[in-house]
Amino acid sequence: MIYSLENSIIKITASTHGGEIHSITNKIDGTEYLWDGNPEYWKYHAPILFPIVGKVIDSKYKVEGKTYELPQHGLARTSEFKFISKTDNEIIFELNFSDESLKVYPYKFSLRSIYKLENNTVKVTYSVKNLDNKTIYFSIGTHPAFMCPINSTEKLEDYYLEFNEKESSNRKVLTKEGYLSYNEKECLKSTNTLMLSKELFIDDALVFDNLKSNKITIKSEKSDKSLAVEFDGFPYMGIWAPKDGAPFVCIEPWFGHADYENYNGEFSEKEGIISLDIGKEFSCTYKVTTF
Repeated sequence: MIYSLENSIIKITASTHGGEIHSITNKIDGTEYLWDGNPEYWKYHAPILFPIVGKVIDSKYKVEGKTYELPQHGLARTSEFKFISKTDNEIIFELNFSDESLKVYPYKFSLRSIYKLENNTVKVTYSVKNLDNKTIYFSIGTHPAFMCPINSTEKLEDYYLEFNEKESSNRKVLTKEGYLSYNEKECLKSTNTLMLSKELFIDDALVFDNLKSNKITIKSEKSDKSLAVEFDGFPYMGIWAPKDGAPFVCIEPWFGHADYENYNGEFSEKEGIISLDIGKEFSCTYKVTTF
C-alpha cells in the first residue's frame, strides 16, 4: 500500500512494502528528487538495511555457533510492513518479528520507519525495539537513491558532492564479491568536494568510516537545484551508483558494514554491530532537504 504526505512545498510517497519512501517531489515545479525504482537499473528507491548492511560471507553468519542465512542488506527491504498511523505531516510503518523472520534472524524485534515533513525537509527515523528476553544484535542503515542529474538536460559529470567539512579520508576497498578488504585508496585529500563520474564507481561503492562531515549536498554549477543529506551520529558512509551510468547516486549512512573478506566470527562480535538490551530501543535519524 502506498501512502502520501504533503505540505505547501514538497510531497512524498512511501510504501508498506519494505517500509521505504518512494518519491520526494517539489510541488512548485514538479522536480523529482528520488529515483523511481526502474528495475532496468535498480528496483529500489530508499531501502532500509536491516539487520545487516551489505553482505555477510556466502550469505551466512553465526549466532551462538548456529549458522543462519541472510541476503545482501538483510530482510527489511523485501518485507511487508504494517501501517501504524498518519497525521498531517508524519507516516509510521512497523515490521515485527515473525516465525519466518526467526528462521533467518534469531531475535525478536520491532522495527519502525517514520517519515516526517518539516518545510522542505524529509526527516527519516528508524527505531528498533528489543522484544526478546536476551540482548539482540543488528546493523541498520539506509540506501536512498537520489536523481543525478536532477535536471534531465544535464549529465552525472556536471554534478559533485559537497561535504560540510574539509575531508582527508581514504575509501575502504571492496572485494569483487562485495566484502570489505583491508586495503584503502586515497579518495578525499584536504577537500570538501567530490566530482561525480561513472569511473568513480568502477570498483563499486565508496565506503568511509572516518568522515568529519555530517552533511553531504548534491550540487551542480549548471543548476540551481540541489539536495542535502544530514546524517548526525552515523559512523559509516557509503556512496554508490551503478557502473552503467544510471541517473542516480546513493548517499548511504550506516550503522555497520559488510563482512571483512576473511571474517568467520560471531555476529555479535562483528565490527560496527549494535547491541540492544532487553526492552531497550535504538533510533537513528537522517534528513533530506531539497532546494
